[in-house]
Amino acid sequence: MEDKSHIQFHNLLYSCTEQKQRGNEQFVHEHAFGYIVSGEVHSLSNNQKQVFKQGMIGLVRRNQLVKSIKVPASGGDFKSINIFLEQNFLRRYAAENKLPPVARYTGEPLIELTNDPFIKGYFDSLLPYFNHASQLNAQLAELKTLEAVELLLRAKPELKNLLFDFSEPHKIDLEAYMNRHYMYNVPTSQFARLTGRSLAGFKRDFEKIFNLPPGQWLQQKRLNEAYFLISEKGRKPSDVYLDVGFENLSHFSYSFKKAFGVAPSTI
Repeated sequence: MEDKSHIQFHNLLYSCTEQKQRGNEQFVHEHAFGYIVSGEVHSLSNNQKQVFKQGMIGLVRRNQLVKSIKVPASGGDFKSINIFLEQNFLRRYAAENKLPPVARYTGEPLIELTNDPFIKGYFDSLLPYFNHASQLNAQLAELKTLEAVELLLRAKPELKNLLFDFSEPHKIDLEAYMNRHYMYNVPTSQFARLTGRSLAGFKRDFEKIFNLPPGQWLQQKRLNEAYFLISEKGRKPSDVYLDVGFENLSHFSYSFKKAFGVAPSTI
């Protein structure tokens, strides 16, 4: 029997789980076009918490930091389909269709398309392929990606400004950005990219502002937030460590005790 808990073919992804679990992806590299078949996604992005329910369809812009929790339906599963619209594909599409360059996109990072019957039908047409993954091939993945782009542009022609903005993040206020996003567990190179800097430039600017290397500052910031959540909000260490950006509980507990002299479980 095929394992249908997580099927990915090229840029097409199907997820299915019976248990509440955190999403693996915290940095959205490419535009993600998704449909929640069953259950919910609880998401944190740009300090905004949102709940995406069964049946919701949306397009998430690339270069976003997102934390998500997949919540199965009562007595059932969490299921979703995502199509990642990769830059190489979109550049090729723009060239073949002789699309003029667009200005830098400054609109919303999430566009909801739930009520479009053509898009809903499109996602329904993908489900049989994930139920029989051996039927998927590169040509079908290419055709389905092309169909997704055509449907998006049919539904909202103005989405061309999001899809075909090939610019990279511009240089922004580093201090404000890091104070808002320190809890995302992504490499320093991603923080550099998202603030519009080379890695060397990011490290140089960071130390000028915070008087500490990025890794040391991030650990201190995350531990201080964890201490507050545990001591003032009554949260459990096992519920906190992922929220503040640590990868595992043992490393968090070791770092916490080293910083504060007590184990987080004793506070």
